[in-house]
Amino acid sequence: MPSVAVVGTQWGDEGKGKIVDWLSEEADVVVRYQGGHNAGHTLVVEGVTYKLSLLPSGIVRPSAVSLIGNGVVIDPWAFLEEIERVQRQGVSITPERLRVAENCCLILPYHGELDRAREGNKKGGGIGTTGRGIGPAYEDKVARRAIRLCDLSDSEVLAERLDIALDHHNSLRSALDLALIDKDVMVEELMKIAPRLLPHQDSVWQILHRSRMKGERILFEGAQGAMLDIDHGTYPYVTSSNTLAGSISSGCGIDPKALDYVLGISKAYSTRVGNGPFPTELLDDIGQAIGERGKEFGTVTGRKRRCGWFDAVMLRQVVQMSGVDGIALTKLDVLDELSEIKICVGYELEGKAIRCLPSSAKLQALVTPICETLAGWKSSTEGVRSLEQLPDEALRYVKRIEELISAPVTILSTGPDRKDTIVIRDPFSSTAH
Repeated sequence: MPSVAVVGTQWGDEGKGKIVDWLSEEADVVVRYQGGHNAGHTLVVEGVTYKLSLLPSGIVRPSAVSLIGNGVVIDPWAFLEEIERVQRQGVSITPERLRVAENCCLILPYHGELDRAREGNKKGGGIGTTGRGIGPAYEDKVARRAIRLCDLSDSEVLAERLDIALDHHNSLRSALDLALIDKDVMVEELMKIAPRLLPHQDSVWQILHRSRMKGERILFEGAQGAMLDIDHGTYPYVTSSNTLAGSISSGCGIDPKALDYVLGISKAYSTRVGNGPFPTELLDDIGQAIGERGKEFGTVTGRKRRCGWFDAVMLRQVVQMSGVDGIALTKLDVLDELSEIKICVGYELEGKAIRCLPSSAKLQALVTPICETLAGWKSSTEGVRSLEQLPDEALRYVKRIEELISAPVTILSTGPDRKDTIVIRDPFSSTAH
């Protein structure tokens, strides 16, 4: 049976949650493999809105097992609060339905405090992080001083690990005029919640291996977007993990050959939250109108998203880097009222045309878009559920995107409900490749 990955191809907020939720009807296992609770997925299921951060979107599907891989960093208090909140909405979340990699690294209170202190102290403004400690937690992971979920099984081991972590963090906190962390208090707080966390811990890589051997359908759910990748995104205005499809193997311990289909998710226009370059950004009434019609506010932070035209140059770059087999194009209906729609087909940098986004942050900021203009359709596509119902101009817009990014649009989303979906090719079908 095929394994499918759903990855963001822009700067996040592309509508991955809805697509993962829709695909999870066919999946036996749904896996998160990177990021933390800086991710945000909004699902609308039979009129009920679910806002998820750490939990895989498949959690609302009773038939699917949800896994959180070792590439995810977990704030244990935020994790438990999210479980309780979603349970209050009638979703059953048991250790049998939700398994968490025992080697997941934890986000502790001092990570968030450090994150916020750094953002506030940076000259010229911060990067625009969510302030939730994701970056500092990944720093500890790479520096080999992180506390992992399995460490909560033994208070003596936990105390030893905290000695190493706090030797570093208390030095930083002293320099930042923050109160020092009391190790004994931290051990006590973690051991207090350990009985609620540990029933969920497991060897996720072994679960996935067994699932593959049984021929089960596995769905991998990415967080953030490709242009926030720590290596290949608009550095330094990026997240702290790898967001491309290649990070799936290391993020949950599955054989890289196990991945059969990569579905890239893209809005029919572009958005990003926080600071950083944005070649097609619209700072006019059109950008404002797109943001209002698309309800462009962050699921996690509530921050207003910056809006711009569809960037085919950037998306073609991501298609090549992530091995995207097909695109799910979301929020097509947001463009319904525009008489003209532009697509970025190239960049200009210092008087020369270029065909990819440079790595240098300085050069990225100097890039200007080369756009072509298409006619709008000036009619409603909201809730449309077949290609035959789409206006000709909307079909031409989709076709032009396919030509420019060298990948087919296999799914179209025309509204927030999971039923507002046009399926041209099902990624789980045997004809996907």
